[in-house]
Amino acid sequence: MTETTEETGTEEEAAVEAEAEEGELEEGEPEEEGEEAVEAVEEEKEKAEEEEKAEERKIVEERIYTIPLGRAWISPRNRRTPRAVRIVRGFIQRHMKPENLVLSNEVNERIWSRGIQKPPRRIRVRAAKDEEGTVTLYLAEGD
Repeated sequence: MTETTEETGTEEEAAVEAEAEEGELEEGEPEEEGEEAVEAVEEEKEKAEEEEKAEERKIVEERIYTIPLGRAWISPRNRRTPRAVRIVRGFIQRHMKPENLVLSNEVNERIWSRGIQKPPRRIRVRAAKDEEGTVTLYLAEGD
């Protein structure tokens, strides 16, 4: 029995190799038309997402601020960094009057870089306001 199974396996492999040699089935080429349709739909989705991002990112106003976080150090040790985040949010609310405020991941990581007990004493940020009134905070260049 084992001999027949091995033979069928080799026969199938030989048939696949023969098809590949003839050029009917090339590597990397989808076997079915359904796969091609799925790839086309994915490409269209990616293009649509890129266009949406481009439309959302139309910056109306951009400012660079150095935000002092010394008042966060008045708090107990284990509440300093959360307070620093609130100070940053309050500062931007006061100065930019946003409808929505988004802290980028890099700003959040910089504030939390030394843990909950020792936030930075100050942070430089670039605040970008778009047409919808949403302000997004990024780290200022060079930081």
